[in-house]
Amino acid sequence: MNTGRILAIVFGSLAILIGLGVLTAASGVLFVNALRDDDGYITSPTERLAGNGFAVVSEEVQIEGPIPGDDLVDIRIQVESADARGLFVGVARTDDVDRYLRDVPVDIVRDVDFDNLDGPDLGVTTTPRPGTRAPAPPVAQNFWEVSTAGVGTQTLDWSLESGNWTFVVMRPTGARGVEAEIELGVGFPSLLWIGVGIMIVGALFLIGGIVLLVLGIRGGGDGGDVASAGEGRAAATPHESPYPGPGAAAMVPSPYPVNLEGEIDPGLSRWQWLVKWFLAIPHVVVLVFLGIAFSILTVIAFFAIVFTGRYPRGIFDFNTGVLRWSWRVGFYAFSAIGTDRYPPFSLGEEPGYPARLEIAYPQQLSRGLVWVKWWLLAIPHYAIVGIFVGGWYGGWNGEPSFYSAGLIGVLVTIAAVALLFTGRYLPSVFRLLIGLNRWVYRVWAYASLMRDEYPPFRLER
Repeated sequence: MNTGRILAIVFGSLAILIGLGVLTAASGVLFVNALRDDDGYITSPTERLAGNGFAVVSEEVQIEGPIPGDDLVDIRIQVESADARGLFVGVARTDDVDRYLRDVPVDIVRDVDFDNLDGPDLGVTTTPRPGTRAPAPPVAQNFWEVSTAGVGTQTLDWSLESGNWTFVVMRPTGARGVEAEIELGVGFPSLLWIGVGIMIVGALFLIGGIVLLVLGIRGGGDGGDVASAGEGRAAATPHESPYPGPGAAAMVPSPYPVNLEGEIDPGLSRWQWLVKWFLAIPHVVVLVFLGIAFSILTVIAFFAIVFTGRYPRGIFDFNTGVLRWSWRVGFYAFSAIGTDRYPPFSLGEEPGYPARLEIAYPQQLSRGLVWVKWWLLAIPHYAIVGIFVGGWYGGWNGEPSFYSAGLIGVLVTIAAVALLFTGRYLPSVFRLLIGLNRWVYRVWAYASLMRDEYPPFRLER
């Protein structure tokens, strides 16, 4: 698998991920559009608004930045007077309203329960503000951006603009006491076309990603029995020493079709493990993108197995390469610190590197197991692997989250401290770490649908 195909798979997977996200957003926009009434507004329940002051005013509404287009968002306020005195509704700059209603007793809307939009009322909370004078009639003022006044139902429409604004409900004469039925509406005149435009962009990303994936994974192997050249080699004799030397490069065949091995460098540095995590950052960045591609390709493989009973060979080779790459980086910096040799940037087998992974390619996979093995059947292993690798855990009752290094992290720390002070990597710790990582990668391959054989509950091959 050359560099061009790898890049096609990675960028194709990213494009698919972006496309799906954009299409989800477009679906949300179109759903909101479907909620609009015949006039194009999404309206709230009717709320009774009452106050003993001369006006009911909103808190300052801050709209920052330029609004692209005069009709992007429209606000509609409908009020109905409960008596013959009528009502006035206006929108104006906050500074103008403050000057107009300075020292005037008013009721300020402090809270609107937008979570109660499906309820019988909107849940408006007001707070009275004392004052010492009566205002002039609002209809005589010329600072209103938009306003309306009269008896019966009054409708005020306003296109959203940047600035600081205040909404005011009063009597047209400026008399004391306000009582009204109010309904709020938000309109998006161009919402349908915005949703369609977003959907087209998402579809283009999705189609482009699929094309790149097809170009990347096609021709990915001849359908042989293994994912690497290591399968089928003559069995090597296992070494008695916990430090297999260079002569042990050939991997010992494993009874389980996922085989992980590692060899400790003979002259392992006492201190280099202190900076390996930093040196491995370029690999971590690459693995993030490879992991995204791995996840998307696994979903594609799921459907391929459901319909054909086979794991597409090109996808299998790529995903096997990602697992190999991950193990090499883990062996170098995080999961074993067993070598000072910098990991190669490669999805290939790399038989000369002291950390190796092989997965036998399955000629046929169960169409039934694919539905349950990655979640239901793997639950016992997930519980065990969680102890091995640790992770972030949410706090209880609002307490902060915390991180657990897991058994592998604890053992790596012990091995590092021993290496620092003695210059030796403890053999028993190394054997245990290899076994734990072997367990983790078996479960990873199984949950990624790459094999049907249930992972054994053991650390050995």
